[in-house]
Amino acid sequence: MGPSLKRCAAFAIATVVSVPASAQGIVTQKNISLALAQAIANAALAQCESMGFKVSVTVVDRAGLPLVMLRGDGSGLHTPEGSDRKAYTARTFSQPSAAFAQRLLDDPASVGSRQYTRVLALSGGLPIKVGDEVVGAVGVSGSPGKDDICSQAAIDKVADQLK
Repeated sequence: MGPSLKRCAAFAIATVVSVPASAQGIVTQKNISLALAQAIANAALAQCESMGFKVSVTVVDRAGLPLVMLRGDGSGLHTPEGSDRKAYTARTFSQPSAAFAQRLLDDPASVGSRQYTRVLALSGGLPIKVGDEVVGAVGVSGSPGKDDICSQAAIDKVADQLK
């Protein structure tokens, strides 16, 4: 191998080695596991049932895709869709679905956000966070005015696993 070819090869190797790992196409992200999603969904359902409500609960991952959907005995026909859309809204906007609903009232320019597929401007959806990073969301539907309480109780129950 000639000196010019050796220099080109050395330059190529140095370039590859000096590129940060994130620029090489590998992304590492935290996400919620199926087991954790099941624990959250069961805890939310149990909380609402203990309060006398028949609800549905959906837990979505960081991409907004459903991992678990539970439809409690006797819950309304609309509750599975409501819980999914609330969870998706909380994940999409990285804030409680109730905050999204308030934003629509406070900022008329944001009203177009209401037209996005799967969003729902009602309380009951809460983001699931590890530190400041949103790794999923939970949505509850069927306990008028109490959905957030059930969602928060579920997140609180697994708080030690969200560190």
